[in-house]
Amino acid sequence: MDPIEGLHHITAVTRDPQRNVDFYRNVLGQRFVKKTVNFDAPDTYHLYFADEIGTPGSVLTFFAWPNMKRGIRGTGETIAIAYNIPASSIDFWQDYLKDKGVELYPLVQRFGVDILPFDDPDGMRVELVASTPSPAVHPWEEGPIPQVHAMSGFHSVTLWLEEIESTANLLTLQMGYTFIGQEGDRYHFTGGAGSLGNILDIVHRPGQPEDMPVEAVFGAGSIHHIAFRVPTDEMQLEYQTALRAAGHDVTPMMDRKYFHSIYYREPGGVLLEIATEPPGFAVDEPVDSLGEDLKLPEWFETSRSQIEAYLPPLELKPVEKVKQI
Repeated sequence: MDPIEGLHHITAVTRDPQRNVDFYRNVLGQRFVKKTVNFDAPDTYHLYFADEIGTPGSVLTFFAWPNMKRGIRGTGETIAIAYNIPASSIDFWQDYLKDKGVELYPLVQRFGVDILPFDDPDGMRVELVASTPSPAVHPWEEGPIPQVHAMSGFHSVTLWLEEIESTANLLTLQMGYTFIGQEGDRYHFTGGAGSLGNILDIVHRPGQPEDMPVEAVFGAGSIHHIAFRVPTDEMQLEYQTALRAAGHDVTPMMDRKYFHSIYYREPGGVLLEIATEPPGFAVDEPVDSLGEDLKLPEWFETSRSQIEAYLPPLELKPVEKVKQI
């Protein structure tokens, strides 16, 4: 069984689908590749953002739950997502995001790389990591960001956990990750060498009577789950079997139309998924028109009129191109 190379997608929660599209598409320059519904609750949107073609490892998705209160970042959840940007683009992104009214946090350096943190409109922590762009990613040519500065898929995710060892064992013994090193309370793990989205960090936040960590409160701006990628259904089945044998409660395979999924929780409570790379996002619409129309799985088509009547309208606003610097 081959080791997992990296992330497939990350799924979070937004309160305002239009604001969400405006930010990730028109500000950050991610292509809106799929407008569909939550397959478990079809009266709500499920929105997908990625590179030009929806490359696994670049895909950020959102459940749109308008009545959800803002979440509180805390122990027992994924608390940050990070994108790759070219090593020379930190200054561009600092100036650009300030111009767009995005409040930035101070630059930090971790494991030898510069990182620019900020929060999205729902309060989710996003980090831009000065790194080598992945050749596997196809930046959105019609997006607002010059290609020379564009984000190029995921770099990593960060988990806050109260205990390290059991989750580290899951990553290294069952999922093929390697422990690379430690800086303070941050533990650094990597999947396939040079693969997209292949880094996972765990920040150790043990409970202390005089300084109890804030426990996560799930809500808008929270990360619902992180998904790792495998190339085939057969490999997914191998992981399902191996994880169950190791004592993890793994779901049956679920058909998500654009990929097949299995779910389980790591020992600290974070929801994980293993998703297949195929069929991909062009299975129900051409690459040239990804994200333009509401797409439903076959089992919801008979309810299309009711679903469309319930969902709020979404507008893909004109993109304002940034002059290349």
